[in-house]
Amino acid sequence: MKHIVNISWLLIIAAQLSGCASLGKGMAEAFLEKQQLADTRLCEIWGKSFKGLSPFLNSKQGKMKVLMVHGVGDHLPGYSTQFVEKLAKELDLPVMSTQYKNITLTSRLDASKNLGNLRINRLLSKDRSKELLFYELTWSVITAKQKEVLAYDNSGEYSFRRAEVNNMMKKFSNDTGPDPIIYLGESREDIQVSFGQSFCWMTKSSWDDLPDDVTQACSFNDDSAAANIQVDQYAFISHSLGSRIIIDGMQRIASLLDKRDVDFSEALKTKEIPIYMMSNQLPMLQLGRKLPDVSNQKSAYCQPNGEKYNQRMLAKTPIIAFSDPNDLLSYAIPHGFVEKYLDSRLCIDVTNININVATILDAFGLGKFANPIDAHVGYDTDDRVVALIAKGIGNKNTANVVNDRCRWVETIE
Repeated sequence: MKHIVNISWLLIIAAQLSGCASLGKGMAEAFLEKQQLADTRLCEIWGKSFKGLSPFLNSKQGKMKVLMVHGVGDHLPGYSTQFVEKLAKELDLPVMSTQYKNITLTSRLDASKNLGNLRINRLLSKDRSKELLFYELTWSVITAKQKEVLAYDNSGEYSFRRAEVNNMMKKFSNDTGPDPIIYLGESREDIQVSFGQSFCWMTKSSWDDLPDDVTQACSFNDDSAAANIQVDQYAFISHSLGSRIIIDGMQRIASLLDKRDVDFSEALKTKEIPIYMMSNQLPMLQLGRKLPDVSNQKSAYCQPNGEKYNQRMLAKTPIIAFSDPNDLLSYAIPHGFVEKYLDSRLCIDVTNININVATILDAFGLGKFANPIDAHVGYDTDDRVVALIAKGIGNKNTANVVNDRCRWVETIE
């Protein structure tokens, strides 16, 4: 409700300037809150049906493992807590481990590097028949040191000279703006290794076998990795820059497959690993970049009769891209983008979800608007987003909130 209060003050000022000074703060807030009672926010889905996480929770052999990768801005371990709790409720997993497990990530080639934190949580159904291991990657420690260059701008020496709202926006800009720039520089490889190490830890065995409170590197060549990949199910969830990190990280793994254990590579080729991208930024973050080593060859790598089918990395990578039209930093994935700009060995299919996570308000006839910050950060608390990740679309388990409030346009080949 904080943004409603802030917006109401802006509307009061606008009303005063237009000669409507008698409109009080209470009336403005009541007007805005009334608009929010009738939720008419957009939710349109273009793509094939997808199952979500729910069907993979009760596998008798393997486990469902999900990795979340944050976007721009400094984050602390635990940033995904609200999302995890909403997801657990949607999946009917009310039992949670009493303690998180934390691994400080490092490089196998340089153990002195701090590549962020991997926090693991275990969620279970009441009868313990369903289990989800949730992995949360916090990589922002890699870029935090470089962003200290801008720390002076947030000090009182400069900040007090700004209007309050502008100062708030400037701090937000200083925290988030540098990360995509830094990612294009020397830190890019470290962030990709951080993701690779997180995925590697996902391929390890059960909750009880995972280490806790250690600084340790992981190897895909361990004997357990291939065996677990064959039976476990995996999914990635990203926000903003995290979408690019996951794709780049997977493309990096694809380029190194010939150096991995053969059993590991063969096990990956059988897997379908969906990526749920909140505030997807792939088109914007493609600007100025080279094309991948392998592109425009999807049929050759992904069709069973393709000449390079045995050289694929994954059987399929469904991308479910959530974008709020009022999110200034999010983009739908256009037709042809995957074929040209993403690695063919990942066998990517795209479902675009055009969804208002921020409320659109009528500013007393001044025009409709939505808070762009809410539109950027509101995905992981939106009931429809959580329900789509949990139970998908176009199947018997699809959540009522999705069936009632989303329009689905199914696409076919």
